[in-house]
Amino acid sequence: MKEANKDSTMNLQLQAIPSLQELLLQSIQQDSGIDNRYLKLILNRTIQKYRDLIQAGKYNREVSRESLTQSILNEVQAQIKQLQSFRLKRVINGSGIILHTNLGRAPLAEPARHHLQEVLENYCNLEIDLDSGKRGDRHQLVEEVICLITGAESALVVNNNAAAVLLVLNSLCRQKEVPVSRGELVEIGGSFRMPEVMKAGQVKMIEVGTTNKTHLQDYAEVLSAKTGGILKVHTSNYRVLGFTQSVSIEDLAGLSRQYQVPLIYDMGCGVLENLEQWGFAYEPVAREYLKAGVNVMTFSADKVLGGPQAGIIIGQEEYLRKIKKNHLLRALRCDKLTYAALEATLKIYLQPEELREKLPVAQMMTVSLVELRGWGAELMVALKELPLQMDLTETYSQMGSGALPLEKIPSLALRIVPSSLTVNRLAKNLRLSEPAVIGYIENERYYLNLRTIRKDEISLLVKVIRKIFSK
Repeated sequence: MKEANKDSTMNLQLQAIPSLQELLLQSIQQDSGIDNRYLKLILNRTIQKYRDLIQAGKYNREVSRESLTQSILNEVQAQIKQLQSFRLKRVINGSGIILHTNLGRAPLAEPARHHLQEVLENYCNLEIDLDSGKRGDRHQLVEEVICLITGAESALVVNNNAAAVLLVLNSLCRQKEVPVSRGELVEIGGSFRMPEVMKAGQVKMIEVGTTNKTHLQDYAEVLSAKTGGILKVHTSNYRVLGFTQSVSIEDLAGLSRQYQVPLIYDMGCGVLENLEQWGFAYEPVAREYLKAGVNVMTFSADKVLGGPQAGIIIGQEEYLRKIKKNHLLRALRCDKLTYAALEATLKIYLQPEELREKLPVAQMMTVSLVELRGWGAELMVALKELPLQMDLTETYSQMGSGALPLEKIPSLALRIVPSSLTVNRLAKNLRLSEPAVIGYIENERYYLNLRTIRKDEISLLVKVIRKIFSK
């Protein structure tokens, strides 16, 4: 009897689902805002969702044709609204992580944005030589400036640093052995691991040494006629401390010359200027690695360099020539927008004294605590009438994205405790604002780290917070 009643209820619920034509007519009358072809697809999908819920016995609400019609229409309108809004949105970064991978890493400098806009709106000479009128080579667009800054003989740009490592290994060491220290088999974002990148590059990885100690002799013992190159990887997203030892670039360079194989170095974060001038620990710049004997080096353009996502390959002409002939390059090459943003960013480095003024990453790395305190005071004054308890607290920022992992940059954060809603609700409301705001929660308090919030974003942040509490 119970099963019969259950089936009867289900049939009544299914019969209450309005027809596609009925729902389509009402949606058109409400001006859905999208073409009817797509409206039908969304309606059909939503109708099927309700059928599935009812048949699975998971629709327990009271059912009438009117209520089901309204529920379906409301859901369809919500889907349409989501389709019409941008999924990729501007975010105010209050996390304190300067190169936040989840937030797009380095924000672009104004010259890069301006040049990007010009190239974006018009045709450009991506692959035409304006002097001769013949077909050009996109790879030459930034090669000269990269070589000038780094001291390399040749350079190449691909779509990210993982692609750069893959292309180098596949071009120079395919079907050969490549020794690498166990302590350098890093995992980068999204669970991509160096062993898998090497496998994709069609090289045989030979692990040498141990996690904490690798000696020059460990490399020497595995080198043979089967060796295609020596790989050294900058452990940019962690450090092994304590009882450790690694082999210097200079020693590896001597070994690579002895066995006539290239020394390949995955530099990672791409430091082009001495960071000591900004109060950070010494970190060798690209030019120094090449002088020390690296034959081919790869690094990211969107980390400390401060440009768009790209992987840069630099080194000796004889090796870059082979890399440029690899057919994989077409699959890994960059488009005109990347080249536009990268070229404009690199040109800032031609006048290093302007980096702190023009490069957002450099600005965030070097802004003083005095300035941050002023921004925090401005925020507190502007928000004092809202139901919030606020204070400024000392904290620190980090570079993020595997860059300078041990550096803790002194910073200040605005600490907020809302009285009219929970801290979690405040965080969610800020994430769903326009623009979105990303901070963090600790000990039931909401934090906005000021180092990663630009001065020109302070007034915008005030508007966003005020709007939340005006509802």
